[in-house]
Amino acid sequence: MDTNYSTIPKGSHVELQTLNEADDFASQQRMLFPDDGNWENELLITRGVDDEDSDADIGDDTLILSKPHKESGIPGAVFNLTTTIIGAGMMALPATMKVLGLVLGLALMVVIGILSEISVEMLIKYAISCKAKSYGEVVEVAMGRTARVVSEICIIINNAGVLVVYLIIIGDVMSGSIHHHHDGVLDQWLGHGFWDHRKILVLVIMLLFLAPLCSLNRIDSLSTTSAASVALAVVFVGVCFGVALIKLIEGKIKSPKMSPDFESRKTILDLLVVIPVISNAYVCHFNVQPIYNELEGRSSQKMNKVVRITTVICIMVYASTATSGYLLFGEHTESDILTNFDQSLGIRYSTALNYIVRIGYVLHLVLVFPVIHFSLRETVDNLVFHGSVPPLVESKQRSLALTVVLLVLIYLGSTVIPNIWTAFKYTGSTTAVSLGFTFPALIALRIGEQDKGTRLSTAQKCVSWSMLVLAVIVSVAGTVGNIIYSIQDESDD
Repeated sequence: MDTNYSTIPKGSHVELQTLNEADDFASQQRMLFPDDGNWENELLITRGVDDEDSDADIGDDTLILSKPHKESGIPGAVFNLTTTIIGAGMMALPATMKVLGLVLGLALMVVIGILSEISVEMLIKYAISCKAKSYGEVVEVAMGRTARVVSEICIIINNAGVLVVYLIIIGDVMSGSIHHHHDGVLDQWLGHGFWDHRKILVLVIMLLFLAPLCSLNRIDSLSTTSAASVALAVVFVGVCFGVALIKLIEGKIKSPKMSPDFESRKTILDLLVVIPVISNAYVCHFNVQPIYNELEGRSSQKMNKVVRITTVICIMVYASTATSGYLLFGEHTESDILTNFDQSLGIRYSTALNYIVRIGYVLHLVLVFPVIHFSLRETVDNLVFHGSVPPLVESKQRSLALTVVLLVLIYLGSTVIPNIWTAFKYTGSTTAVSLGFTFPALIALRIGEQDKGTRLSTAQKCVSWSMLVLAVIVSVAGTVGNIIYSIQDESDD
């Protein structure tokens, strides 16, 4: 029969050694699955395999090595990781400048980006050392099954929150923002109609466009839509930066705030929640290991190069978007910057540029939505149906059922949460900080102590502890700030 496996000739032999009790799960993984960077790292022991087309007999206890999958190079890995990072979080960054001012805002954007890059490199190092194939697996090696469940719950909440934000933005752009009296695209084109009811409009868009894309079983079916979504995001950044530059040259931009107003009590409360909002924009850790698994000639050095290139790109994109958006709209910058593009920009072709920015980014979100949903669905399946046979990709009924349930819950969430700032400040202070900083620091400290091969130096211990302490402070301060904000909002009402 035809086979995709190569056999070990009769003249050679494989000595299967009995494993002594290992110090930890990580050392067992290294003994069983040596990483040569090219093979799939899966050893199969077969019994009674009949291969008529092979000269070698494949009998009992024959060791078979699977051939390598098609892998991606560094540019492809950079593209995939950048797609994971750049999304709806970019829309809230100009509003952070309104709170922090340009100098402190840009500084924090760079610092948090660098810290995120360091935490990803830590995650890569220890995931490779224990042969983990996912974020949850490396957490389980370091801290056990319970910690893995907690990390997967964080991924679910984070990804679901992102998809809720996508629907909120789509509603803001197409139907308008009721809270801030901004007109939607359909209102400007067609006047008032059923599309004024954003819940109905979002439901129609979900049924007609998002549900069919989300029902696809394999993520490679979405590769074309992912590439198109990145192109549309680049158009958005280019238009914002270009318009801001033109107005700056023409002297039409007011002097921006350079630092926070510490005399204002509201500003101090905003400072408590603004750092989690920025942190949320850099979370990509749950997708790092799948991208590494598909990297050609994979090694920690190559993956670190991917992460560093991606970090530089994202910092540049975020800094350009946040600065240009704040310069354009100043103190009137909304938590969702797209809602500001319903007014004249003060330059030629302003109306056309407004439509390009808003419609282009809505299309970007529609195309990215199923990619994030795929990751969400896989994580939910791993958590709820752990060890199920067949796997999700081969079970259309289970996949469709999960898709329907998740889409319903995401839609309901978008009708309850008032704006993207609310969503980002809550997920940013809890799940985003946990996934991006808390878990990677704990992984480094636990595995670094247990595994002699990846023992932490004094400097690395200091970095890990500092990151852990900062993550706890940001999480606690952000959560307290959110609670105070909620109490104040209720009292104002």
